[in-house]
Amino acid sequence: MHLLTRARRGQAHGGLAAHLREPSQVVFLALLGLVAIGWALVALDGGQFLTMESIVGIQQRSAALGIVAIGQTLAILAGSLDLSVAYLISLSSLVAAEIMAGQDGNIGPAVAAVLVISSLVGLVNGLVITRLQVHAFIATLGVALIIKGIVDHLYDGPAGRVPESFQLLGYSRVGPVPVSAMLWAGVAVAAWFLLSRTRLGYRIYAVGGNEEVARLSGIRTARVIVITHVLCSVCAGIAGLLLAARLGAGAPTVGTDGGYDLESIAAVVLGGTALAGGKGGVAGTVGGVLLLAVLDTLFNQLEVNSFVKDVVRGVVIVIAVAVYARRRARRSA
Repeated sequence: MHLLTRARRGQAHGGLAAHLREPSQVVFLALLGLVAIGWALVALDGGQFLTMESIVGIQQRSAALGIVAIGQTLAILAGSLDLSVAYLISLSSLVAAEIMAGQDGNIGPAVAAVLVISSLVGLVNGLVITRLQVHAFIATLGVALIIKGIVDHLYDGPAGRVPESFQLLGYSRVGPVPVSAMLWAGVAVAAWFLLSRTRLGYRIYAVGGNEEVARLSGIRTARVIVITHVLCSVCAGIAGLLLAARLGAGAPTVGTDGGYDLESIAAVVLGGTALAGGKGGVAGTVGGVLLLAVLDTLFNQLEVNSFVKDVVRGVVIVIAVAVYARRRARRSA
């Protein structure tokens, strides 16, 4: 019995490794292809693609989206999603900036307050989905509108002031690597460890793969879904702190202007995580975020108008989903 249990764990671990490895291979190959195409197009235009300045810019711009997308990955893997992250980012930036109010000594309380508020929002999302049996799309959209109403009522524009010491989080670098990129990397590694090396990670995949089977296997599926939503909201709160550091103040539209709700879902999908849950992983999401960031950099250097940008990004996402769907259909055939 002991050997059988170990064998099953080994098979589960091998399956999990396959989930993490295969989508990331596809998205990183696409990323390399995009870099090669971009290099050629910019060279024909008489410029240089991916200079040191543009590489640093890619890292800085992708950090906030990357952190949100990591949290979104956890929710989607469990068969859920979160549309409230954009408004929560805005609220987090405002709360942090107002508590800090330019005082270094208030940084700790501000960070703690943001993490508590974010956790409570995630808890509400999870409980509405699991206890009230409301679909995740509707539940998180409803919470998003509640947060929007609070922000619109309390704030007419930017508020608070972030001290210069905290602004270093948004702009300082260690060599060519921004501190914000290090923060994103730390969040990604923590999520990867959670998914691949802990019981909760296996349960997240199990619930996303088949919630009813997971429940009959003894997994407390509701608890798993609530935890993933709390973690997703905490990631949104961290992104709000990062954007507050970058702006020097809180902004009521910083989350929605950045489109972090749909952009984070797009990055997760590009990374090969199935929207139905149970398949995918953090490595693919990192590749998806970098793909979107490099694509934006290419568009900016070629001075492509915003309409064409949106069309091309939409086409890329649709093609990626179609490719993953065909690959899965072939494996199951």
